[in-house]
Amino acid sequence: MRNLPVITQESSLAGQTTPKQLQLAVLGDWKQNTFKKLRGGFFLVLGYLLSPLCWWNDLLFNLPIAYGFGYVCSLFNPKLLLPCSIVGYWLSNIVGILLMQFGAMDVLPNQAKERNLKKELLTGLVSSTLYTLVILALVQLKILDTPITLFGG
Repeated sequence: MRNLPVITQESSLAGQTTPKQLQLAVLGDWKQNTFKKLRGGFFLVLGYLLSPLCWWNDLLFNLPIAYGFGYVCSLFNPKLLLPCSIVGYWLSNIVGILLMQFGAMDVLPNQAKERNLKKELLTGLVSSTLYTLVILALVQLKILDTPITLFGG
């Protein structure tokens, strides 16, 4: 049986929990779990749309975010448009993977109650960086083609 909230002696009559108190306690727990799962589902979907796992997301999400980031940086120095756009693209993918990770922690059952935010953040950053390095290695080894090499640029 699920963990029901503990109702104190002060809130009950002569140590007895009334059905109304139990119903309110269970309803409050259900609302909290439902909100947590909806929040986790939202973060999971948003993270998927920003992550490199979604093959069609670049045109609709990541490239406009990357260009916007590069544009803001180019206001300080016009030469920063391309490098900051690349950094913005990379950051949008990392944010997507991290959002997926945080969302999955809320949606999946049997997760530990105590969450270690530093450990989760470090794990997400390391996995995102490793993913980026693998893609970079595949491009350098000419296993994957980039749009620049595909169009002879």
